[in-house]
Amino acid sequence: MAETTLAYLNGLMSKYTPSSTYFDAARTHRSAIQARLDLWLGVKEMFETGSLKHGTGVWFYSDVDYIVSLKGARPTPTTALNRVRDALKDRYPNTTVRVSRPAVVCEFAKGDETVEVVPAFEAVGGGYWIPDPKTGDWMKSHPKDHNAYVSDVNKKHSGAAKKLARLAKTWKYKRSVPVSSCYLEMRAAKYADGETAWVLPIDLYQYLKNLRDIQLAAMNDPTGLGSRFNAYSSESTKTDAISKLDTAISRASKAKNYYHADDHARAIEQYKLLFNQ
Repeated sequence: MAETTLAYLNGLMSKYTPSSTYFDAARTHRSAIQARLDLWLGVKEMFETGSLKHGTGVWFYSDVDYIVSLKGARPTPTTALNRVRDALKDRYPNTTVRVSRPAVVCEFAKGDETVEVVPAFEAVGGGYWIPDPKTGDWMKSHPKDHNAYVSDVNKKHSGAAKKLARLAKTWKYKRSVPVSSCYLEMRAAKYADGETAWVLPIDLYQYLKNLRDIQLAAMNDPTGLGSRFNAYSSESTKTDAISKLDTAISRASKAKNYYHADDHARAIEQYKLLFNQ
């Protein structure tokens, strides 16, 4: 029996879903990282965040992400990032340790066990100040509340929000689209939250089309707590992202139409182009 469109999409999501143990090796570095940063800078708390924690990580592409809340007065973001980088370079002299806003990236095992550490400072009233990758200043973030928001929305439509987020991130990575993973995830959750029915080929197309219709506009924090989510870091990356988004929408539209016509083979052909399979 020929493969159906939905079976292909579900198989694609399964293929790029990390196993529960896949990133265990990268997580083994946590205690040593925290100990070094506490020794050099003072640590209030360190906790895992990001797509792996949220259940929207993409196998092979997503990293283990930590936020480290530091003690003391808040310096400039550049100073905070450089201090974390220098502390970890001293601890791991044979590992590539570099700044990639808003994080310090540690490429353990030649990148097979990559860990990203975001310096943060507690904000009055809740949340954290973290480096803003677009402006170079500080931005207010509520990562624990964002995780709860995505998880709550995900209860609708049998986990549609996280499925859509994983597909969007798979497209981003496989097609080298310069768009923030966090932005794609929060947009996916907001889109799913507004839907009363769910058919994946239709909703994947509508989600991508909505991103283009709003021209990847910055997004208000749906929790109402933190700063806005930016999709891109510069106008040049926006131009590239919109171009790739246009191509993705064309392929998703064709796939949707083939799906409606029960032409699953051609629908799958379009999805293979969309996701570079």
